[in-house]
Amino acid sequence: MTTGSTLDKLSLLRDALNRVIRGKPETVELLLTALLAGGNVLLDDVPGVGKTTLAKALAQALEAKFQRVQFTPDLLPADILGTSVYNPVSGEFRFRPGPVFTNILLADEINRASPRTQSALLECMCEHQVSSDGVTHRLAAPFLVIATQNPVEFQGTYPLPEAQLDRFAMRLSLGYPDEASERQLLLDREGGAPAADLQPILSCDEILELQARARSIRLEGSVIDYLLKLVRKTREDPRITLGASPRALLALAACARAAAVLDHRDYVRPDDLCALARVVLPHRLLLEPKSRYAGVTGLTVVEDILAAVRMPS
Repeated sequence: MTTGSTLDKLSLLRDALNRVIRGKPETVELLLTALLAGGNVLLDDVPGVGKTTLAKALAQALEAKFQRVQFTPDLLPADILGTSVYNPVSGEFRFRPGPVFTNILLADEINRASPRTQSALLECMCEHQVSSDGVTHRLAAPFLVIATQNPVEFQGTYPLPEAQLDRFAMRLSLGYPDEASERQLLLDREGGAPAADLQPILSCDEILELQARARSIRLEGSVIDYLLKLVRKTREDPRITLGASPRALLALAACARAAAVLDHRDYVRPDDLCALARVVLPHRLLLEPKSRYAGVTGLTVVEDILAAVRMPS
């Protein structure tokens, strides 16, 4: 049972992140939603807007292990997952864990690594385990991958395949702050980086407690019907060649439950699904080439579906 003090700490965590990343409360809220939903996050934006800073601030505000891996073309799967090392004394091979054995993994510029290295994360992101030499090694709990990529620079990058994108619960974008927030950002840095003063607010046990509370929330019948209609409509749209998967359905439901916990509710509202569909579904949709060349995006299709499907009262 989640205590009031744990929910109070969640509010403190939200406030702390908003002091580090000024003017982006919606993105901070969505990141916390993904954390409670047990989903991974792809931060897709131009350089210098605070993607890495936000990921590091979240890790610093949690009493959890944190690892950062800078993805480069020469990075190998073993550099992330770990490898078996021969011990000459015992005459045996011993598995040496890689940086993925942590609570929060920051995969910086993930699209700079080769497809072989990108695919090494698939098992970690979905099943929270690493298989090596026929042995399965479980990852720590909670486990969250926050990946960043630059959408305007393509030289020396490898686009994430659909199978990998489908394992990200959300695709978020920070964007530039408004003038008032940017002014406050300047003032914040006069005494040093705000993130340097961040202290752990939530422990791993408390995060797992909040995740369990989110999973215990049941969806009302009309909410389930609305959720199913939204997802199934993506598979019927002629502009889409690959619609949202059952994994997308489960991710949207999990994120809606987490949003309810963040709002101190024990039920999911249809507008939770409506708001979250915009960050959970678009990156999972594969557009038909003619529509893509015409400027249609996954978000365009999701917005049209949200407008067409009646929201239950």
